[in-house]
Amino acid sequence: MKKIELEISAIVPSGSTSGAYSMVLKEVEGKRRLPIVIGQNEAQSIAIELEKMKPSRPLTHDLFKHMADSFEIQLEEVLIYNLVEGIFFAKLVCKQHGENLEIDARSSDAVALAVRFECPVFCYDHVMDEAAVDPEGNEEIQEMPDDSAPPKSRKKVEGFSDLSVEELHEELDRAIKHENYERASILRDELDRRGEK
Repeated sequence: MKKIELEISAIVPSGSTSGAYSMVLKEVEGKRRLPIVIGQNEAQSIAIELEKMKPSRPLTHDLFKHMADSFEIQLEEVLIYNLVEGIFFAKLVCKQHGENLEIDARSSDAVALAVRFECPVFCYDHVMDEAAVDPEGNEEIQEMPDDSAPPKSRKKVEGFSDLSVEELHEELDRAIKHENYERASILRDELDRRGEK
């Protein structure tokens, strides 16, 4: 079976399931998108790592990464290998002391770990053939904001426009300390819009 490399294109609220998100993976060399419904916690964990936020305490996926590092287990790749009755099956392809290991995982957890280990995500071609969509034919799939876009072109975040940059940084630190990552993400967007880090 042929493996197709994927990358994260978007994480957006799922219109079909309350409290769920759609993680959209796109072909590195192609146009098709693979939408996978994931839970709020997994969506948050992936977004936090992509945004390079540092929570006050390690999240579950951070803990797994620290444990793997401690036992010299390297995550080589994530493979989404099957789709049965709408459920995606994934595995972690690991290496420890030269020995290859495969660990079964939910696709959402697997991708959350992939972004932490900075390893590639693959999908078998038969899964893509069955579940992928062409972006021209699906209006619901939205791209993530382009981080390379000039700050002034980004949408202004409501509710924080009156705060100074220093106040925004204080609010961001407070939100991370209280593990309110949704608010932290909004504050980070406002800082990005102003060209601040």
